Amino acid sequence: MNIHDGQGVSTGVRTALVIGGGVAGPVMALALRKAGITATVHEAYPAAADGVGAWLALAPNGLAALRTIGADKAVEAIGQPVPGVVMADGAGHRTAGFGGFTELPASLAMPRAALFRALTDHAVAEGVHFAYGKRLVSAEETPDGVTAHFADGTSATADILIGADGIRSTVRTLIDPQAPEPEYGGVLSFGGHATDSGVEAEPGTMYFAFGRTFIGYWQGPDGQLIWFAGLPTDTPPGPAELAQVPAAEWLAKLREVYAGHVPGERLLRHTDPERLIVVGRMERMPSVPHWHRGRMVLVGDSAHAPSSSSGQGASLAIESAVELARCLRDLPTPTEAFAAYVGLRRLRVEAIGQNAAAANKIKAGKTEAAAVTFPTPEEMFRPLYFHRIDWEQRVTVNA
Repeated sequence: MNIHDGQGVSTGVRTALVIGGGVAGPVMALALRKAGITATVHEAYPAAADGVGAWLALAPNGLAALRTIGADKAVEAIGQPVPGVVMADGAGHRTAGFGGFTELPASLAMPRAALFRALTDHAVAEGVHFAYGKRLVSAEETPDGVTAHFADGTSATADILIGADGIRSTVRTLIDPQAPEPEYGGVLSFGGHATDSGVEAEPGTMYFAFGRTFIGYWQGPDGQLIWFAGLPTDTPPGPAELAQVPAAEWLAKLREVYAGHVPGERLLRHTDPERLIVVGRMERMPSVPHWHRGRMVLVGDSAHAPSSSSGQGASLAIESAVELARCLRDLPTPTEAFAAYVGLRRLRVEAIGQNAAAANKIKAGKTEAAAVTFPTPEEMFRPLYFHRIDWEQRVTVNA
């Protein structure tokens, strides 16, 4: 595959069904709109995401991809700039620091639900239609299109169907019934807010403290410290069992694991159970052999969820949506467009996912952090943050 500056050719795709309204769904619809394709987003839940939820970071490469489709300002309005990184061991000794790349915007920290809402509101303002309460159960193809069938008995038809339906994707199983399941990373993930802990944190800096396990934290807009941590376990409970355990009990387990950890012990001691966020299993997608079949294709976490250890999940989903739209804009058939898209994305996302899997082993206590040689933060972040998609260049396939 190569890229050139000449005129591309159209797939003839004019309409698309996007399944899933999280991060990838609204971005996919916006990118398709920019490519001249009308998309409707079908979301299983009855309304757009709301509430606080866990926090995430959107990296400079994700912001750059949002800028391509004009959605960057909507997200910048809700994000907290966090350009700096400090790494330390579990005894409180600083091991590395990085102030960010001066030529790039800062990473932005925000609640996941706030990002969903900002992207959805922006897409609606741009004319994208969302249909809620539409849980996909099956799809059937014809030579000219694909029809999605939903649990409420309704259906919808378009030229193509795009699965942006997350790590437990229904579309993935429709494309390949033998597709792999999400891979558990060895820890349960939690977050919370610590009040009056005495732990010092420079505004605009994200801290990563490794020990027997791991805790990350930064100073939130209100001055409280927001943290995220893992509870190693080889026998993770399911979602229903997780919800049945009182927050105070989870917090007691975390305090036991982080006893003696600097600053984990203090952060957890100064966290109220009501401010604890039970995120659940840390998971990632192993390599998915088939990202597309016929007129159906995957984007975002449904194809390449790298786990939260990467700090790149949302950013990679946004990148992939923009790249897929470019390929559909420029190549003559959906099959060629989908194949080109996979060629542009697979190596990058799988390398990032594998690095995250290695980090998960440290967080799960399967690998000693002291035994791992970490790259400097600049070496670690440069290939991630400087990645750019040139919307104006045309995608072609070599003969």
